[in-house]
Amino acid sequence: MSDVVVVGAGPSAHRLVERLRHHGFVGTLTLLGSTPDGRPPSPFGARDTEDADGTGPPSPFTVRGRVAGVRRIDRVRRRVLAYAAGTETAYPYDVLVLATPARPLIPDVAGLVGVDGGPAEGVVAPGPAATVAGATGDTVVVLGDGPSAVETASALTARGTATTLVCTTPHPLHGQLGATCSAMLAEELERAGITVVGGATVVGRSAGRLRLADGTTLRADPLVVAAGTTPDTALARRARLDVHTGIVVDDRLRTSDPLIHAFGDGTEHDGHVVDNPVDTWEQAEALAEILTGRTARYLPRPRALRLRTDLVDVATIGSPAELRRPGTRLVGLNDRPRRRYARLALRDGHVVAAVLLGLPQAIATIGFLHRRGQPLPSDRLGLLLGLPPRPASDGAPADVDGPVCLCNDVRERTLLRAWRAGSRTVAALAEATRATTGCGGCGRAVAELCGVWERAS
Repeated sequence: MSDVVVVGAGPSAHRLVERLRHHGFVGTLTLLGSTPDGRPPSPFGARDTEDADGTGPPSPFTVRGRVAGVRRIDRVRRRVLAYAAGTETAYPYDVLVLATPARPLIPDVAGLVGVDGGPAEGVVAPGPAATVAGATGDTVVVLGDGPSAVETASALTARGTATTLVCTTPHPLHGQLGATCSAMLAEELERAGITVVGGATVVGRSAGRLRLADGTTLRADPLVVAAGTTPDTALARRARLDVHTGIVVDDRLRTSDPLIHAFGDGTEHDGHVVDNPVDTWEQAEALAEILTGRTARYLPRPRALRLRTDLVDVATIGSPAELRRPGTRLVGLNDRPRRRYARLALRDGHVVAAVLLGLPQAIATIGFLHRRGQPLPSDRLGLLLGLPPRPASDGAPADVDGPVCLCNDVRERTLLRAWRAGSRTVAALAEATRATTGCGGCGRAVAELCGVWERAS
């Protein structure tokens, strides 16, 4: 038996608990933190968590949730000191895991930051894109240029809120997508009902209105700031752990103290700061295997981004710098009337970077090939447009079974097998195959496949 203490109560911590249970962890695990409503973190509900007084029945794997504000880590005595119920409590550990979420970035602009350093009154800085409960009202302004800003604006619009997206760059995701594709993304957002204001300089906010440098004022009560995040490394710094931009971890997700692991937002592995749920999920899986005695290591997947919105399919793969590197072969498709765009950077027949919009099947297939280090098929236009594959020259059937769910590597063949076995809805397929249970970006693709198979039956 071992005592593992996890500092953190968000989705990443809960994912770790789920994977520990899956891998047969034996011991006691204590989650320190609180849910947004102030309740103890409990990923499995009351039947699987000890009672609040710690008197629940013993089991091979006991999970305890504690409402606690962590003050510091005592590495010498191997304990975490935290305030719980108004008093300081020490929580001993055999292994400590830091799963603290990143903090939202709030621009240093008058009227955006409160006296306590947090968001000013009427300013909301959500975490995940779906967390927009604080943005009440009929009209909302979202400030930000990146994926979280687009996803947040999309979620608000889907809720029926009149939404304006204010970007400091010419168009949202301008740096990741380039001028042409980011302009097409802005057009898609406008079609969905989002007002996009690009190239804006915010000079202040007062009386519920956002002021721009060109004299424009926008009703911004509330104002949602989705300008990115910064790693929350304060606890690690106080414990004198190695911190660069994030908490530095090795391939076994160990910090500079081998008894302390860290994963998720704010960790830095091989110079790269984790900032997306796919990497966090991969880290949770690797850490669960490590804590159950396996020889696993965290090997990050090649970088990729897919927007979590039903409004438009957008993805980037690899680094945009590869699209400008000499000696790289470029393949492009610009079909603006049909709202489709692709730009691929190839080296030795392999994709090293890509920008895609409006091509969901190509996004899935190219992402899979890039992640596995496999070359593109010769019919590249057919791949982009989702055309039936050409017969192979040797008469062998082509493998067209591309992945649908990138997070969990679920292929169309697997989904079809589950559908034929009786899982005829997206929810049923998710339970049977785990598709859609990662970032959720494949939800629409899975729903479309259900419709295709239903019509063909």
